[in-house]
Amino acid sequence: MSARRIIILGSTGSIGTNTLRVIEHLAEAGGPRYEVVALVAGRNASLLAEQAERHRPRALGLVDGDGAAAISRSGRAVHAGPDAAIEIIERFVEPGDVVMGAMVGAAGLEPTLAAIRRGATIALANKETLVAAGEIVMAEVAARGGTILPVDSEHSALFQCLLAGHGSQEVRRVVLTASGGPFRTWPAARLREATIADALAHPTWRMGRKVTIDSASLMNKALELVEARWLFGLGADRIEAIVHPQSIVHGLAEFVDGSVIAQLSPPDMKLPIQLALTWPDRVEGCADRLDWTRLRGLEFEQVDHDRFPALRLAAEVIRRGGSSGAVLNAANEVAVEAFLAGTIPFLAITDLVAEALAGLPTRTVRTLAEVAAADQEAREFASDRVAAISG
Repeated sequence: MSARRIIILGSTGSIGTNTLRVIEHLAEAGGPRYEVVALVAGRNASLLAEQAERHRPRALGLVDGDGAAAISRSGRAVHAGPDAAIEIIERFVEPGDVVMGAMVGAAGLEPTLAAIRRGATIALANKETLVAAGEIVMAEVAARGGTILPVDSEHSALFQCLLAGHGSQEVRRVVLTASGGPFRTWPAARLREATIADALAHPTWRMGRKVTIDSASLMNKALELVEARWLFGLGADRIEAIVHPQSIVHGLAEFVDGSVIAQLSPPDMKLPIQLALTWPDRVEGCADRLDWTRLRGLEFEQVDHDRFPALRLAAEVIRRGGSSGAVLNAANEVAVEAFLAGTIPFLAITDLVAEALAGLPTRTVRTLAEVAAADQEAREFASDRVAAISG
């Protein structure tokens, strides 16, 4: 059986590196074989060069072109600059290829949409794609008969749980779990003093800096709620989140008859990545296994919306639709960057996003240009607020 072709966008991040580990495992375990056609990274040219040496792709992309010289001697086609991912998609993606969408932030939207239009199956780890432009993306998927397979652990869990039913009409609600992050037990007064180091000390997952800060504010869960709305076609009244500090249960689906189906596994991203690559089959996995002999209990807590108001913003965005998702995402990206730069305090992140949603109109978005305009407007609004806060 010939190898299936894969293009990895965001190959040097945690999802990308784990995807390459899963590909190596599948080859060793006699599972589906993958040919790595192209790898695209943000700015980590040295790791990209190492990956290229090991996996021998046909093409490499580096969004931050400053490091292109480090990979130009590889003998492969090299695309550098902000359009690197798009160029590789348009030149190398063929119908039936798998594109792992693991670029961070709004930068992943246009390449993902381009891959859908090229007939690729999308293994989607970039939640911002659906948050900012879910209506456009899902319309393209439907029009082209395409497939999106969720890679986020929570959405992969819901995808698996919902297989127990026969359509959304049987679903009462779905529930995504959140670890609660490093500030789960912190009182509101202490949160005002939270440092960058505090926010990056996630108790369960090891992720990039931006995603880790989002997890600390629960904005990550807010983005996931909006993403779930588009992936599963459910309204705000049927999508919830609950705090589960052990990070063993990743998602639950409650059906109209009262049955609840849950997906459990240790917090290891290799499991949802492998499921996306082998679906509809399951093969021997390389992810950590659940040790039932050591499992002593599973705790669940309601989200404290006063300390973590991000989830209220998500429900508002789901109800409003249109450009509100792009505003939520863009304002958050600006706020997180400002916090990591030491310019604004931790609690200002969600406050700033709320101000952007309140201060900017919600418009209909039918094109990427309209999404980009909403994104830019939100970034300018958020940047002005950062400047005002920092004095």
